[in-house]
Amino acid sequence: MSGLTTRRDFVRNVGLGTVAMAGVAAGVGGSTVVHAVGHATAGHDHSMVDIGFCTDMTVHHVQALAMCQRVLGRDTGDPVQGAAAEVLQTQAIEIGMMRAWLTDWGQTTAEPEIAMAWMAMHGGEGVPVDEMPGLASDDEMRALATATGAEQGRLWLELMRTHHIGGVGMASAAVEMASTDKVRRIAQVQIDVQTYEIGLYDMLLATDYA
Repeated sequence: MSGLTTRRDFVRNVGLGTVAMAGVAAGVGGSTVVHAVGHATAGHDHSMVDIGFCTDMTVHHVQALAMCQRVLGRDTGDPVQGAAAEVLQTQAIEIGMMRAWLTDWGQTTAEPEIAMAWMAMHGGEGVPVDEMPGLASDDEMRALATATGAEQGRLWLELMRTHHIGGVGMASAAVEMASTDKVRRIAQVQIDVQTYEIGLYDMLLATDYA
């Protein structure tokens, strides 16, 4: 089963396709809340883990979209064009879903200053948002934008592979710690799909883009 089919099945199963795409249109905001590992919020079924994961994974996904936008329509070769188009489309849907849930929970959808405290990273203090595992640096993003041809395709595969590894780690924590079924489900989908895509990128890096 393809990654695209897997994610679309999840959207259909939770019945949030329309809301999700509306959330995508909301855009990316400024600074927000510091997360903490906590218990369920009074009167709600979600916890600070659910909030923290959706907030932080949204930031992670937003950079993935930016990486895809830097290569789509460029002469990177069909495999990278296809892979980037799928990541762009499916992660945009997931961003919309997670933002919709945050809004429903009365939370901001703006980018945080501190991330991953909900995972008890660094003793619960978290890390600056731009230090989340898997995120490309500003220099790497500039290199991706200026590279050409197969070199650009290879760099996209390398950066997205690292990006996915970071995302899988975060999603694995959410599967274990989140309070709501829908958050655990989307996290498991992300683990399954991104693990599959990492394998695909490895194959391409060993063949077409070696």
